Amino acid sequence: MITPLAPTEVFDSYWRFAAERLAIYYRRLVDPVGPWTDNPILRDYRFTNAFRAADRVSQYLIREVQYREDRSQAPAEIFFRTILFKLFNRIDTWALLEKELGPLSWQNARFEAISNVLDNVIGAGQRVYSAAYIMPSPAFGHQRKHSNHLAMLSSMMRDGLPARLAGARSFDAAYGMILNYPGLGPFLAFQYAIDLNYSNLLNFSESEFVVAGPGALDGIAKCFTNARSLDPAHVIYEIAERQDDEFRRLGLQFGGLFGRRLQPIDCQNLFCEISKYARVAHPDVSGLSGRTRIKQRYSATNATVPASPYFPPKWNLKVLPMKVRPVVRSEPAQLSLL
Repeated sequence: MITPLAPTEVFDSYWRFAAERLAIYYRRLVDPVGPWTDNPILRDYRFTNAFRAADRVSQYLIREVQYREDRSQAPAEIFFRTILFKLFNRIDTWALLEKELGPLSWQNARFEAISNVLDNVIGAGQRVYSAAYIMPSPAFGHQRKHSNHLAMLSSMMRDGLPARLAGARSFDAAYGMILNYPGLGPFLAFQYAIDLNYSNLLNFSESEFVVAGPGALDGIAKCFTNARSLDPAHVIYEIAERQDDEFRRLGLQFGGLFGRRLQPIDCQNLFCEISKYARVAHPDVSGLSGRTRIKQRYSATNATVPASPYFPPKWNLKVLPMKVRPVVRSEPAQLSLL
């Protein structure tokens, strides 16, 4: 028997956050200047989108790394490009590598040359890794972390992992193949499986599998008084299942991502984001991490105006021209297709 959920006040904020964060995304698509929200927390701090695939780095991965017309769709090539990009998860790193070495591909892979370019970047005092994930160094005998990560990717390719993934019969099985490699814990392996599933290499439903990361565990603890007795994955599945009822209960408009409902990966991410949001909105509600401040503030000077959205073609989303009602205080966000 699954333990019933015992919500706190943060649970309602979870849904309000999701609705307003999606509305902000749509507003930015049609109005690069703003204002996009009258919510001071969403205005002043940085948060990811309600849908993971709509985030800037995911958009770059899908559009430029996986599906660009001149990129090979052979399984080995898709896997190599996706994992090489995601090891660093930083657009600037990928762009610099291609500037220095030309189009990156498994067929022309030169790991030593890639490592040398990254050595030079680090030597110049620049970052090569994103701060989005904690990236431990796998033990492959190299002094520098990026050299160990490249050695791990080389090992995956030699092991024939791309072909084995292409033959996987379930999302869970594909995830397990990735998890076998050193330095990849459950959450990071799950993130890579999701990224590969955007591409033509895998084609599983995102509803099939989820792994809760540390941030999501903290968010779940803030949303439910009985979180310690709950299975985090079951919580995420249940939240994804009842989303329509919850938005309706709170009188919130939520049309999804061009009609696509929140998937477990998106609900997992939203738990991570509500963990941060609650530090300011609900400072008296404690979680697991003990953190009390949101690290990253939003800066309009560093903001990137979203490009025209591009999602995996197999999703069959109809990305149409939109009109969005302007921000009016105390009025729910509304979206309509032209």
